Amino acid sequence: MASCPEKLLLLDTASLYFRAFYGVPDKVKAADGTSVNAVRGLLDMIAKLVTTYEPTRLVACWDDDWRPAWRVALLPSYKAHRVVEAVAAGTDVEEVPDPLEAQIPLIRRALAVLGIPVVGAAEHEADDVIGTLATRADAPVDIVTGDRDLFQLVDDERGVRIVYTARGMSNLEVVDDAAVVSKYGVHAAQYADFAVLRGDPSDGLPGVAGIGEKSAAALLAAHGTLDGIQAAVAAGTAGTAAQRAKIAAATDYLGVAPTVVRVARDLTLEPFDDRIGSIDDDAARALAEQWNLGSSMTRALAALAR
Repeated sequence: MASCPEKLLLLDTASLYFRAFYGVPDKVKAADGTSVNAVRGLLDMIAKLVTTYEPTRLVACWDDDWRPAWRVALLPSYKAHRVVEAVAAGTDVEEVPDPLEAQIPLIRRALAVLGIPVVGAAEHEADDVIGTLATRADAPVDIVTGDRDLFQLVDDERGVRIVYTARGMSNLEVVDDAAVVSKYGVHAAQYADFAVLRGDPSDGLPGVAGIGEKSAAALLAAHGTLDGIQAAVAAGTAGTAAQRAKIAAATDYLGVAPTVVRVARDLTLEPFDDRIGSIDDDAARALAEQWNLGSSMTRALAALAR
């Protein structure tokens, strides 16, 4: 029997378990009353994704640091609206509902018994782990996320696609370069520069005041990159006089924002085995029994066993 072609599936794990928490009714609970909707929802997502896209390798990419200090130092507004000030600890923490926070250790245990490696990196986000693994991959890659920032990783030549979850798990969208061009008027390789210019309120990215999506796309179409646009501004040949003035006024912001927006592609990661198949079936069923994960664990086991 011929072996299946290699394919790597990278999960933006927090993006998925947040979606599961808010999308799955909190009706079924563990025996001690703990909510398990995020765990069950994530397991169902994994079952669907593995069945639909048939990966041979699978990684749950993790936010070891969801708002790295080095990004905040460059751009203080970065994700600032998502912060809850932890007075006692003297640090910023992400605003996560308590019933979800309680499920995160169980999510990690469920992934462990299914043989799915959880991979993070100190002082970096899951996006950076995804960028590194996608760049290093020697096989086609599907990246599952609801974060459009990761469109910058799409690479048709290398088979890197986004499985975009923004419209829900029943309406998954496979994003290639043509899809990025169709939606935004820029190629995927230009998406990070496009995001810098346009801004993104969901990440606290202000953008260049007065430069919207259409203007950003037109400038990139004419000059290729952000560096090219700035060179053309200096030469007096970019866009309109008003656009040149706006871009010139944003010089300080444009000096730091690209480093914040572009995902890392060269992290040093601890070795791990991403091949699907190392399932601890007994432990998985025991965990499901203890925490009332029921048919969600059964579906995940069946999908991964294929």
